[in-house]
Amino acid sequence: MNASENIDKVQASLTGWQREMYSRLRELIGNAHPDLDEDWKWDTAVWTNNGNVVALGVFKEHLKLNFFKGALIEDPHGLFNAGLDAKTSRSIDICEGDKLDERALVHLVRLAAEAKPPRKKFDQTAKDRLSK
Repeated sequence: MNASENIDKVQASLTGWQREMYSRLRELIGNAHPDLDEDWKWDTAVWTNNGNVVALGVFKEHLKLNFFKGALIEDPHGLFNAGLDAKTSRSIDICEGDKLDERALVHLVRLAAEAKPPRKKFDQTAKDRLSK
């Protein structure tokens, strides 16, 4: 089974609000950035662009969007509500009845798709070794 078929299978297994929200999130993420690819990793839907960008997980009481480089991007609309202490990732937990600011989410996905990790700075010792 390819990635899209696996994601279709998960989506079909859901009921009620989770099926509707999962479907909508998949659509929004898939259309947010032209370079995003739908993938299947760790039994989860993952969108990639030269690395992992965002995953959509299903839990008993909520859906979770995990932005792998979320700490590197601005969240002007305050969508991140979970994993705020993680070094690099940030998450959005979505529960039944939650209202989703779709425009803000699409903006966040675009930022995440374009995020690049900061370049590591050489310390002086490393520079000294390189110059020898």
